[in-house]
Amino acid sequence: MVPSHTPPAALSRTLGLGTAVLVVVGLVIGSGIFRVPSVVAGIVSSPASMISLWVTGGVLTLCLGLIYAELGSAMPVAGGTYVYLRRVFGEGVAFVFGWTFLLVNPASWATLALSCAEFVAQIHPLDARRERVLAVTLIGIFALANCRSARFGARLQNAATVAKILAIAAAIATMAYLAGAAPPPAPPAGIPSRTGVSAWLTGLVAVLWAYDGAAGLCSLGGELRSPQRNLPRALILGVGSVILVYVAINLGLLQSLAPATIAASPLPLAAAIEPLLGSWTASGVACLVIVSTAGTLAVSVLADPRVFMAMAQDGNFFRSVGVVSSARHTPVNAIVLHSALACVYVCVRSFEQLAATYVLGLVPFYVLVAIAAWRLRRSRVAGSRAFRAPALALLCGVWIVAAFLLIGNALADTPAIVAINLGLTIAGVPVYFLWCRYRLRRVQ
Repeated sequence: MVPSHTPPAALSRTLGLGTAVLVVVGLVIGSGIFRVPSVVAGIVSSPASMISLWVTGGVLTLCLGLIYAELGSAMPVAGGTYVYLRRVFGEGVAFVFGWTFLLVNPASWATLALSCAEFVAQIHPLDARRERVLAVTLIGIFALANCRSARFGARLQNAATVAKILAIAAAIATMAYLAGAAPPPAPPAGIPSRTGVSAWLTGLVAVLWAYDGAAGLCSLGGELRSPQRNLPRALILGVGSVILVYVAINLGLLQSLAPATIAASPLPLAAAIEPLLGSWTASGVACLVIVSTAGTLAVSVLADPRVFMAMAQDGNFFRSVGVVSSARHTPVNAIVLHSALACVYVCVRSFEQLAATYVLGLVPFYVLVAIAAWRLRRSRVAGSRAFRAPALALLCGVWIVAAFLLIGNALADTPAIVAINLGLTIAGVPVYFLWCRYRLRRVQ
């Protein structure tokens, strides 16, 4: 029988519902919404198709959020996905997830930090070395803030997320103000038009990437106040807010620009508000992306190290990583380890390589999470729940189909990336057996 999990005594439940909602929003809204509309417009052929993709992607993300809400309500402890997989599938599967997370997730931090640095370079020119130095500095600043205390780290990410939301609201208001003032510019020639189910599904893959991240809130399950009530509410409110923001941005873009123009613009938001800001457009949008991406990095540093902490406290990682500071009530060692790995990625890999590393590494485990929720509901032994997701079997089925579409599309388009991620995950199996031998020798 798999042992039950209890939250470490040193963790303090200091995070309320408002912070939890901002964590979800901060994790999801990064740089993707500023780049993905261009990708989507280059794939589908009509405004209706574009909006339907963003609505569908939001609904699928809400399905996954409801699945995580039920699991988080049943197991309100630190570690999130790692804890859920261990409860249902056992230590081996959970270890392989943790191994994959260890190798893949720091790459997401590095990607966010490098993205910030690249947009800073658009405002103030920086060479490649200085961009990397700035990226490492950003990771260090947020790591130090979270090492100070979870409450301080939460306040920092709250401020960054509120600033992000206000900046995006200003951009949406600007597009609404400009809508109808002048006819949309003529679309550039040579942009191919695509129609049909295949094109729509390809666009959905890109949209789901922009929606990724909400599940990270569950890693903070051991520090939320009233988690059985607040965690489901935060996931629903947070994902719902993101859907409204994403749809509003795309409606604003379509009011200002033709789909072909959006497809031809690397940052379509800049093209949409250029009539008002003029020469300041590029700098203004760069600042918006910097604030948004930095906010996502801040909340990632707050949430992600709790997975390493849970693994270590479970005996599946070095015990020192699971130590929680009695004075600061935060897993300092886990934060330092995660930050150090992210800094290594910044120093040795490019932005494109980092993004490729992260794309598919964790998607198969989301499928396992959906299966875990369904099995726990059927077993009726998952513990006390304050939340039961409606039509759970349907939610799980919808998400699993969507995940396989994502994996299948990537397998067809970028088989090398799929092979790398699959290889990283499979490598965790022999590592698990080696770890078991090491743990046994340490006990003897």
